This record gives sequence, structure tokens and C-alpha cells, in this order.
Amino acid sequence: MGTPRRFSRCLSWKRILCICFVPLILSGFAPRVKDKVGLIYANAQLQPAPYSMFNWSHLTPLTLKDRSVGLETESRVGSKPYFTLGGHKFLIFGGSIHYFRVPREYWRDRLLKLKACGFNTLTTYVPWNLHEPERGKFDFSGNLDLEAFVLMAAEIGLWVILRPGPYICSEIDLGGLPSWLLQDPKMILRTTYKGFVEAVDKYFDYLISRVVPLQYHRGGPVIAVQVENEYGSFAKDKDYMPYVQKFSQQALLERGIVELLMTSDDTENVLKGHIKGVLATINMNTFEKSAFKQLSLLQSNKPIMIMEFWVGWFDTWGGEHMVGNPEDVVETVSKFITSEISFNVYMFHGGTNFGFMNGATYFGIHRAVVTSYDYDAVLTEAGDYTEKYFKLRRLFRSVLVPLPPLPKLTPKAEYPSVKPSLYLPLWDVLQYLNEPVISNTPVNMENLPINSGNGQSYGFVLYETSICSGGSLHANVQDTAQVFLNEISIGLLDDHTKKLNIAKIKKCQLLRILVENQGRVNFSWKIQDQRKGLTGSVTINNVPLKGFVIYSLEMTMSFFERLRFAPWRPVTESYLGPAFYLGTLKVNSSPKDTFLSLLTWNSGFAFINGRNLGRYSIIGPQETLYLPGAWLHPEDNEIILFEKRKSGSYIQTTNEPML
Repeated sequence: MGTPRRFSRCLSWKRILCICFVPLILSGFAPRVKDKVGLIYANAQLQPAPYSMFNWSHLTPLTLKDRSVGLETESRVGSKPYFTLGGHKFLIFGGSIHYFRVPREYWRDRLLKLKACGFNTLTTYVPWNLHEPERGKFDFSGNLDLEAFVLMAAEIGLWVILRPGPYICSEIDLGGLPSWLLQDPKMILRTTYKGFVEAVDKYFDYLISRVVPLQYHRGGPVIAVQVENEYGSFAKDKDYMPYVQKFSQQALLERGIVELLMTSDDTENVLKGHIKGVLATINMNTFEKSAFKQLSLLQSNKPIMIMEFWVGWFDTWGGEHMVGNPEDVVETVSKFITSEISFNVYMFHGGTNFGFMNGATYFGIHRAVVTSYDYDAVLTEAGDYTEKYFKLRRLFRSVLVPLPPLPKLTPKAEYPSVKPSLYLPLWDVLQYLNEPVISNTPVNMENLPINSGNGQSYGFVLYETSICSGGSLHANVQDTAQVFLNEISIGLLDDHTKKLNIAKIKKCQLLRILVENQGRVNFSWKIQDQRKGLTGSVTINNVPLKGFVIYSLEMTMSFFERLRFAPWRPVTESYLGPAFYLGTLKVNSSPKDTFLSLLTWNSGFAFINGRNLGRYSIIGPQETLYLPGAWLHPEDNEIILFEKRKSGSYIQTTNEPML
């Protein structure tokens, strides 16, 4: 992940200087970082570089014309193994930014900040589920324009390491695998199961044809491509890695990939996840010599690459907000540099799990990943500088020359509060949905016969059937469900709470079960068990219920267009139950980034001008939703909340996030 250049002939004594003085810089030899980001920003522009070690300014995607020799590894007697690019020895200083988590309008800003910090390589995952939402229907437009993102990185002077999966983890729904794979009841993901392998082959036929022209040898910035992702910690199919080895030959090489191939695994499972002939890289959150033991047994004659150096961590709903120590981060990076270890910071900029893209964890209980993918990264979710950024930049300035000037801060604003004026109970919305599915038994989300036979990937499903007696209701729910008799809430179900007592009823009533997919697990063998909605029969006193009407609530842009013609009601008093709330957010003629604060609301999703900003929830830890200024119109903006439980009062904005 580096912006390459030839090392100085005086490398030895300059490396000694680095070893001696970098710890001094980190411990206070250089001026201390201020607490306020604005002051840090001002001072950072003035900090002198104590000395220079590497000068890679002449070796960038735009300046390097001879592309005959790509990224390679070398090992010579008397020196550590190292990378070369174009014959020049260099270290990879990489940082991760996921284009699909950042508004396209802000790609350039984030990439410029990556370059200005001192990084020379961009790394990014490629999410299969977003690029192929339906079989054979590919989307590389707008915020998913992979080629535009990669070429923009090249224009800015960054090399690129591409991580196309097919599985990417990344705290994204099902680890980036499309949910339509789960329609097959026998499907076993990430194995040699025929249905999985065939789907991967068809996807890579399309994807790799778009990647090939972006490669280094074709004049592009892509210097390496990762094969699969962290399979060592999965390792359930002894035949899968031989398949992946063959896959790396056929799916990548035979399709035209000529750059260096890599795998990525945690330090304890690198032996299980490596492929013969492919460079193994490792993931870690701190520098410990023992962590390199397995890697050295595997490939002692290869340079070390840290594919993921975790500088923070993700949050889950109901958990704590995770943070990392800036001093520890910089100390670890300094050790990488002095040890001549290439590295990739995960994440440099995390961005946002807009819409329904978030994944989930499962360690005895299902926990959805929050909307913010801030990750306590080097840049904040909104692209602001952090203490980590300035400490790393100070370190890089001590070993690199030159660094570009810092891009300007991204302006933020606080706008007048919004009191929703209209609302629409969910029950009034059903006529504006697509035709419901009529089924004798419940059908899980993925197997609904909609979207050209591809099922439903995200959102909510409403199941309705008539019952004429009470008793013990039993249902398998993934992930959470609200249960109603007609329009009256009678209880909640989830993947642990499967039973609910229904009191005696005098006449037949409509049983309604509204199920929310809160995000499919993105890691571990649990990915095999991620079908959402009602999975299996619904019974009362062990008698299966029949005759279901099933509504799909995907909440797409077209759905909100249809809602414009619905009979919205004036908000007069508090309403209990799922409903849509409509208001107008007024901004000035030059919209700026802001954060929605929904402290008086319970749980649901927020939409601005039809765009899904993501989930909010009273359980925390996240208390605000990032609203990009680029998605706002001058003056009036339509804001809609889908609130699951009960109405709140005001929708407020703030110029600072509360995570």
C-alpha cells in the first residue's frame, strides 16, 4: 500500500536516526498536540520535519511511466526481505477507506486527507452484496462506482490494494455476501458447495473485467489484490483453501489479474488461511514480536505486511462506545517503520453504515453493528481530523518528505429543530406497498417471491393472519418482532424470546407480526444461519397457523415517492405503534454537514430526501446520525422517520456527533 520510491543510499545511518529519535518525538521531543482540533490543525501546518528518511514524491501513479515491473518481494543476504515497485525499495503506508460508506461527493476530501497525513496507499474492500443485489444485475453507479474511486486515488497520488472478497467481513451485512444465496436451503457459504462456487464465478466474471484495466501494469494504481479474507479463522472446509488456490489461478489470474496476490489473517490463524504462492499478511492491534512467529515459519524470506492494523473498533447497539489510545497507535506505527514493516491502518476513515448495510455479531446473543462506522479511526465519521491524525502526521513528517498541505476542515452546522407535522400509521401505508405475498405458511425474507425471484435483502416484513382463539403463541423470529392484534401491541419476540401468551379473544382478530432484520452476522460459522423474518411455522397451542398475507417493507426511494399520495394525518397527540413521521428541515442556501439528534424517539430509521441515513435507537451508544451536507437541498428538505414504538417530539440537529 505504498507510494513507492527509491531508498536513500544512506539508509543505514538514517535508519539509525529513525530508531533513536522517533521515540523521542513520540514522548514529547516534538511540540505537544493541542486538545482542540482547530488549534491542532493550525499548528500542524507549522510543524517542521526533524529529518527526512524516505522521499517517494517522484514515484506516484501519475509520475511513474515505466510499468514493466510491479510490486514484488526481494530477499538478499545481509538484509531483511523487502518490497519493490518498479525496482525501487519501499514500505507500504496504507490506510483503509470504503467508498461505499462515504458519500461520493466527499471521496476526494477523504483521499486528500489520507495523502496529506503521509500515507501512500489506499486499501478498500469490494462488497458483493451491494454490487450484485439481484442475480446477474450489477450496480457500479453513484456511490458504488469502484472504478471512479480507484482512479481518483491515482489522480491524488495513491497506490491501491484491492480486497474484492468474495467474503469481506467488514461489519457489513453477511460479510458482503448477497442474501439471495440463502434462498438455497442447502447453501453452505464459503465452502466448495456447488451453488456458492458457481455464484462466485459469475460475479468475478463481471467484477474482474472492471478491475483489470485499473492494474499497475495497465497504467492504473492497483498494485496488489487480496484473495478471500481471513479464512484461517473460519476454516470449516478442508477442500476450500485448495479451491481458493485454484480460484486465485482461475478467477483472478486467468481473468487477467497480474499484480501481486495476498491473503489476510489474524496472527494465530495465518497457517490455516495461507495459499501456496500467495503472500500471507496478518492483522493485529499492537506490536508484539510473538505475533510474527507463525508468519515467519510460513515465509521467512518475505517482507512482513500488516494488512489490518486496528486503530479502533466498531460499536454494537446496547454496547459501549469503543475507543483506542492515540499514543499506543503512534507507538505501534513507529515500531512498524523502524522494523521496516509495511502496514495498513484499519480504519483510516470508517464512514457510515447508511441504510440497512450494517452487519452484526453473535457471541451467544445477536448484536447489530451501529449505523456509525466511525471506528475511532484516524479521520472521524464526518471526515474531521483527530488526535491520531496529527500524531501520525507528525511521525510521518519525521521520516517522509515532502507532505502535501492539509485540506481545509469540513464545515458543520446546527439547524432549527423540526417538529413533525404529519404522520402515517403503518397500517395506512400497506396499500402503497407492492402487492403482498399470499402464502399458506410463513415465508422468510430471502425466499419471498419478489424482486425478480431474488427475495428481500433488508428492512422489515409484516405477516398477517386471522386467529379466533388465544393461547401460547410460538414463532421463530429473526431478529426482532412486534406482535399486534389488529392495531394493538401485545408483545415482543426475538431470537431468544419465542413465546408469547395471547389472552382469550371473543371473536376472530387479525394477528400481525412485524419482523425487523437488524443485520446479518458478518463473521464466524454463524453466517450460515442468517435467514430473516419468520423462519418456520407459527403456532398457537402447538397448532400451526395458516393463510398468511405477507408485506415487504424495503423502504426504497420508489416507496417514498408513492407515500406522497398517502393520506397523511396531522400530528395532534402521542401515537403508540409503528408509524412514519414527516417534517421539513430548513437549511440555508449553502448546506453543511450536521448530525440528527433523536433523543425523544425510541427506535427506527431516518430518511432525508428519500435517502436512508440508517438506524437510531434509544439503547445507544450512538445518539446522533451523520447527515452529509451534500445530501441536503438549499432551503427545504423532507425528513421522514419510521418510528417503531411511539412518537417523539422534536428532531434536532447538532454540529458535533454523540457516539
